[in-house]
Amino acid sequence: MFKSLNIWFILSLLVSIAVSIPIITVFFSFFEETSNYYEILKNTFLVEYIFNSLILLIFVLFFTFFIGTTSAYLVSFYKFPFSNFFKWALILSFAVPPYIYAYSLTAFFENYGTAFTILTHLFGEANYNKNIPKFDGLFGAILSLSFSLYAYVYILTRASFLYQSQNLIDLSRSLGFSKFKFLYSLILPAARPAIVAGLSLVAMETLAEFGAVDFFSINTLTTGIYNSWITFDDLAFSNRLSFFLLIFIFVLFVVENLSRKKAKYHLNARGGLKQKEKIQLSGKSSILAFLFCFLVFFLSFLFPLSQMLYWTIKFPENLFDLDILNLTLNTIYLVILSSFTLIIFSLISNYGNRVSKNRTLNILSTLSISGYAIPGVILAVAFITFIAWFDENIIKELGFLSIKKVFIGSILGLIIVYFVRFYSLAFNGIKSGYEKINIAVDESSYLLGYSKQKTFTNIHIPYLRNSLLFVCILISLEIIRELPITLILRPFNFETFATTAYISASEDLLEAAAVPSLFLILIATTFIMITSKYILKENE
Repeated sequence: MFKSLNIWFILSLLVSIAVSIPIITVFFSFFEETSNYYEILKNTFLVEYIFNSLILLIFVLFFTFFIGTTSAYLVSFYKFPFSNFFKWALILSFAVPPYIYAYSLTAFFENYGTAFTILTHLFGEANYNKNIPKFDGLFGAILSLSFSLYAYVYILTRASFLYQSQNLIDLSRSLGFSKFKFLYSLILPAARPAIVAGLSLVAMETLAEFGAVDFFSINTLTTGIYNSWITFDDLAFSNRLSFFLLIFIFVLFVVENLSRKKAKYHLNARGGLKQKEKIQLSGKSSILAFLFCFLVFFLSFLFPLSQMLYWTIKFPENLFDLDILNLTLNTIYLVILSSFTLIIFSLISNYGNRVSKNRTLNILSTLSISGYAIPGVILAVAFITFIAWFDENIIKELGFLSIKKVFIGSILGLIIVYFVRFYSLAFNGIKSGYEKINIAVDESSYLLGYSKQKTFTNIHIPYLRNSLLFVCILISLEIIRELPITLILRPFNFETFATTAYISASEDLLEAAAVPSLFLILIATTFIMITSKYILKENE
């Protein structure tokens, strides 16, 4: 009996169940009774939460689509000054979380801010404040999110463009298509699945965003979830709002999956089709292409970086007041623990799926990787909800001591929710590596007398080395940037660069927020540059 027992199947099943618990909790908690606060809010601010979330989503999707597809089109199909530089420089916006971009935007355009200082130095003393535009409120949030998130669309769309065949270009020329008609009629339709996939990621991040919308005092479903838990201590209502947000997420999943069914319309440059040749631009066209890409690069990366650097230089005391060593150690600590946990269990789960080929396990695995689509604030609240229920109904009934302090407000609880949130990144990253290993390799290994365990450790792990490195860097980048989960679940006095910047900004101390923001940008930029060769891998 025990010999026939597949230990890899059991381990994979346990991992999938564990990751799925907080996700399932969100759905079931919708039916819990809430306080009177829910009835009050339902008749007052609930419509505003939904409306603001919807408006934010629509405009961010529009701007990221325009910026991402246009920049991807230019660097993929044309040669112009610094085009090779822009193809990787345009992904550096990933290093600037929306909430840090929001701080930069406010610091630059506020009364007597950086813009005022620049104008004063250039033109002398005057009342410039009345002429300086104010980017705050909903508009400020839209700009912050758009310039921070467009790279999702850029990367996926560019990857699709790279495999468009020269035959397609030749066809458009023979038909007398203009550059615009070529883009609109042929290129964009062929890249539609990739564009929709990128926009889906943007939409999920937009709906999940907390720092930027909270900074601009915009009532969205995400801020409502956070405030109902932190301010009003109403866990049931937090879950009720979470359910409304999940409806948005579910719709996005449906749209994205429907788009994937159209993936057959992708045109591949391989298989006998001619490889695409970039067109050399000259004159006005070359200048305009350069200016567009430079403007995007400047606004998305150089602008927030320069603003944070300016505040740091102007107020050096903030640099010395900050416990950089402790913040760095805390960040590294979370990165190492989370990365190690995610990689180990994702490896186990992937190999378990590979050797067992069980339908139930596949369904659970699909459910478990949906955690990334659920905002961190929802997962944090769902985790607290589950621990509270488990403690009250299981632990205390059995006569054991409470476990709340073990999981809530602890590093362990923080790592667990990180695990659920980013499990899909690790699982899918390793899965893509596994797909390159032919099943015949496993069969040959078994014929040579290797056990499943030995095949896993001696053959698969070396094959997966690059995938594991990429996953590790990707997870590290996400954890460095993560804000709401860390805010809710971190231990007392345990701060990261992200939480320190947020706390300073929430107290209207933008100059103090500059230093941790600058370090966060620099660390994230380092990780992005290390992994850029994997992100932008192409066969040219």
